[in-house]
Amino acid sequence: MADSRSPLTRSDIAARLTDLLGAEAVDTREAELRDASVDRFKKYSAVHGIFDGPFPAAIVYPRSTDEVSRVLRFADDNRIAVVPRTGRTATEGGLETVIADTIVLDGSRMDGILNVDTVDMMVTVQCGAGLQRVEDELRAQGYTTGHSPQSKPLAQYGGLVATRSIGQFSTLYGGIEDMVVGLEAVLADGTVTRIKNVPRRAAGPDIRHLIIGNEGAMAFVTEVTVKIWPYTPENNRFFGFVTEDFGAGIELLRELVTQGYRPSVARVYSPEDARQHFAHFHDGKSVVVLVAEGPRRLAEATAEAIAEAAEGKPLERVDDALIERWFDNLNWGQDKIDREKREMLEKAHLGYTTEVSVDWSRVVELYESVMDRVRREFPRAADLTMLGAHSSHSYQTGTNLYFVYDYDIRCDPRDEITEYHEPLNAIVVEEALRLGGSMVHHHGIGKYRTAWTDEEHGSAVVLLERMKAALDPNGIMNPGTIFALGR
Repeated sequence: MADSRSPLTRSDIAARLTDLLGAEAVDTREAELRDASVDRFKKYSAVHGIFDGPFPAAIVYPRSTDEVSRVLRFADDNRIAVVPRTGRTATEGGLETVIADTIVLDGSRMDGILNVDTVDMMVTVQCGAGLQRVEDELRAQGYTTGHSPQSKPLAQYGGLVATRSIGQFSTLYGGIEDMVVGLEAVLADGTVTRIKNVPRRAAGPDIRHLIIGNEGAMAFVTEVTVKIWPYTPENNRFFGFVTEDFGAGIELLRELVTQGYRPSVARVYSPEDARQHFAHFHDGKSVVVLVAEGPRRLAEATAEAIAEAAEGKPLERVDDALIERWFDNLNWGQDKIDREKREMLEKAHLGYTTEVSVDWSRVVELYESVMDRVRREFPRAADLTMLGAHSSHSYQTGTNLYFVYDYDIRCDPRDEITEYHEPLNAIVVEEALRLGGSMVHHHGIGKYRTAWTDEEHGSAVVLLERMKAALDPNGIMNPGTIFALGR
């Protein structure tokens, strides 16, 4: 494992990186190093200026795959920890530096859109290409990737692939793992590897998945090719329902998806969570949101199926325009992050989430068990101003639950994570695992769900362990991510 065994001092590391890439590619300003030591998992303490370290030695901005390779080879030779990043929207501590004098390897300057192929229906981009910019360019030509996480205005492709991200239209287009055709990555020792673009192959295991979701713990993603689709927003049909029965909303989703229909958006909000999104009409009830999308005939067939499936269920339809208006304002960018920071300082209030997945037969049980445990066991339950959940990504066999909790903070800012977020997160994770689900649906393990990695994977954890050992034998790649530090 990378640690103080490196023979180089902080100044040595910065000097060698400057020799490799030039001064303009190496940032050693203290404020930037401090900010680079955490991600959004520690957003409350960070907004109060609390950075307990350890801090990186430098932030490096390569402009090519070759430069990434040279930095990693140097780091591996000298046993220096590396935290890969692009986009900086991580939420689970994956970008946190837990070893002093780490190199933060930032791919944001590798931001090219390399090729848009409207015959083979692919777009190829560098790791630092912003998702919003790629989507804007594609939509101007009548196409889309179908990928739309809430972080869309800020997210970049390297991070999207590395964290196995998912977007709001996933029930139709899938997660990032369904979109990636091929990619290029650099391993810990500087080896460059390229997985070619083909529609499908049966030439052994699907090696794309050695890289997709690796969270920077096994490789640095430098280039990605993803599928594209015709963009036909004029065909979109919006549906909204309210119901007294959260389970009835889940059953509507289950029925539609398991029958083969794929609304691009398929969501059910508990009454508590609905209050913050649909206060103007939810009336203390659960809210169901569905969008039919795609070619006209497909969208029409999906819309008809939604209307038919809702008949006879305890669901009351609301004005479609209310749903369309809500959806147009769902994503968050830097403006919303800045507003959130101001509110944290002014009100000592915070909202956070934990997302998991489970089979259809256990969804309502998971929701109810988490709500019950939090109310009974969480020592600071009186500080909660909201506790709820929504389902937003559905599959033939089950769905996710995205638990949302807001709270007033009545402790030292440094203790917010241990007093509030960590115990709430633990309850959600433990209940999901107890019911046979997954501890994390799309944000990644990071550094704060590693306590459950073994339970998540069971006997299959050996596959992860051996991949890590083979691809990163010196343990320099994002130490403490996926596996706890020191393991």
